[in-house]
Amino acid sequence: MGIIFSLIVILLSAVIHEYMHGWMADHLGDPTAKYEGRLTLNPAAHIDLWGSIIMPALIYFATGGGLIFGYAKPVPFNPYNLRDQKYGPAKVAAAGPLANFIVALFFGLILRFYQMDNLSLTSLLAIIVQINLVLMIFNLVPIPPLDGSKVILPFLPFNWQLKLANLERYGFTLVLIFILFGFPLIIPIINFLFNLIVGT
Repeated sequence: MGIIFSLIVILLSAVIHEYMHGWMADHLGDPTAKYEGRLTLNPAAHIDLWGSIIMPALIYFATGGGLIFGYAKPVPFNPYNLRDQKYGPAKVAAAGPLANFIVALFFGLILRFYQMDNLSLTSLLAIIVQINLVLMIFNLVPIPPLDGSKVILPFLPFNWQLKLANLERYGFTLVLIFILFGFPLIIPIINFLFNLIVGT
């Protein structure tokens, strides 16, 4: 039950994450996601067999249920269509993690302010909060192609922007290295936010 529920939560949370990228891009002037049928909360439009199902299950079993992570297909957008050429891409990038934070905050406040006698329901809500915090914090890591690299890009000196953009070609390798060796660095942040929201 735990793995199935976790997979459902990570899939839906990743869908919300990608939808908000598309929504923000459309709001700022780029309708690419809408034209490609990605401006929807229908999971079928966003699901990635490897990133949404297989990889999360493998990570879950490999860590004995200690960690679960996945992703949906990235929503396409054309930054040249955005009205705000300087900060528009950063706003689009930030929209995904922000959506995960709002989901975590919503369910976390339910846990905090409503006393529940059903421990199973409490555990399920805690899973929703934790998964969304993991998605938020992980995606804000400033490693290309994660959202964090695009959020900080317009605030960097031009030569640093070029260096960060050049790292994009090694993106999959860099992200994999971070998952294998750097993930423990963000766990304290995730736990801190969880305790802050839930009030434990």
